[in-house]
Amino acid sequence: MQRSSFGDQPCSVARTLDIIGDRWTPLVLRDIAVGVSRFDAIQRDLGLSRKVLTQRLETLLEHEVVVRVAYSEHPPRYDYRLTEKGNDLAMVLLAMQQFGDKWTFGGGGPLKWRHLSCGEVSTPVACCDHCGEQVRPGEAIPIKGPDFVDGAFPEVGAALERIETLLG
Repeated sequence: MQRSSFGDQPCSVARTLDIIGDRWTPLVLRDIAVGVSRFDAIQRDLGLSRKVLTQRLETLLEHEVVVRVAYSEHPPRYDYRLTEKGNDLAMVLLAMQQFGDKWTFGGGGPLKWRHLSCGEVSTPVACCDHCGEQVRPGEAIPIKGPDFVDGAFPEVGAALERIETLLG
């Protein structure tokens, strides 16, 4: 079944879902992010069909989330590596992991992260790019950005208007 494209929606979440909005693509992206970079290894790890994996990798290549790097010419074989865009998208997976660790594993979780700069086991968090403090829900509010389209999402627009009125 062909799914509708969100690529033209005036919404960053919708456009991101256009890239990773099926059940397999985030898992393919996760594998590549942790170093499982060869087609056969990804297929074995996830247990999905060659056809589905090929389609998901083509989407990631098309959106410049991954690149193919040849490691064999005869026969042609490739590693898949994250681009800068892919590394940024992998941050979405960290947020999903934190949710899953807390709400599906009761706080533990199967993977932890060692911060290479300090050597400590860490939980990556979103932080303010100005002051460096962690930003949690309720500690920031949305405001209209440069690409906001008036009328695109009437309820969101109305909520933002109320927020702007409160801010003065």
